[in-house]
Amino acid sequence: MIKTEHKYIEILRILKDHQEPMGAKRLSELLAERGYVMTDRAVQYYLRYLDTRGFTEKVGNQGRILTSTGIAETDRALVEDRIGFVISKLERLAFRSTFNPDTSTGDVAYNLTIVPNEKLDAVTSVFDRVRDAGCSFFHSYALLDRDTRVPADHTGILTVCSITMDGVFQHNGIPVKMAYGGTIRIENNKPIEFVDLIGYQGSTVDPLQLFINSGLTSIGPFISDGSGVLLANIRQIPGSSWDRASDLITRMQGCGFRFPLMMGRGQIFNLVTDPGRISLVSYSGMNSIGYAAEEGLKLSTEIGAGTISFSRIENKN
Repeated sequence: MIKTEHKYIEILRILKDHQEPMGAKRLSELLAERGYVMTDRAVQYYLRYLDTRGFTEKVGNQGRILTSTGIAETDRALVEDRIGFVISKLERLAFRSTFNPDTSTGDVAYNLTIVPNEKLDAVTSVFDRVRDAGCSFFHSYALLDRDTRVPADHTGILTVCSITMDGVFQHNGIPVKMAYGGTIRIENNKPIEFVDLIGYQGSTVDPLQLFINSGLTSIGPFISDGSGVLLANIRQIPGSSWDRASDLITRMQGCGFRFPLMMGRGQIFNLVTDPGRISLVSYSGMNSIGYAAEEGLKLSTEIGAGTISFSRIENKN
């Protein structure tokens, strides 16, 4: 039986993931997708309880949103309950990504960075340098200033999340395993070795955000002279899918995607992997955020914030 506190936590997580006010009916549908089957009436009961705890508040007839206390409570959720939460969120996002590289249409997954307007010029300069150095996952980014998640006097920056690749592969019959988030050492523009790796399956936090917050990147030196430590992801696909995957990669590259950094079986640099699977190493869409942190620009970023039409982000900058 699913513990009651897990249901409360899952409701809080859904509200945090979606940002906008949400009613009991929609919450019931999303809970069912996550394995929590509850009637609308039962969800209403849980919401009233969360209101009394100060975790949620009602916004007219639109539904509930999280309070700052509710956000903090979500972040403090029991560690054992949070194991695997990061990877499950990314897997759901991959399923919602519908990008078609043949028509350059559909939705891509994105990261959302909130920037105070007085820092916008400095931040976009950083993003431009990462883009021009070729160490971003996609060749452009977009600005967002009209969204309930973007406070007054702030601008949102959308960067394409690499989970978009997972969606494309899965919708074309290639199962993808998000294996590791890590940092990779580059010398004279050539990848040499992985420096740090964290597996997604057992992580309670996003590995890339952890590396950024810990100051474990040196993206600026790479941009300046071609040597540094950058953020990367490692995915694995079935060994029999090489030809099909290569074709999809070529088609996505034609749409502005920049991957893989490396593709192979068995040992990849200093990482020994399953020889029966193909490993794909790609630069992370978070390298822009990592470089901004190196430059002293502390930004709020949500990794895998949602999906958006490809036309909204292509060739905007």
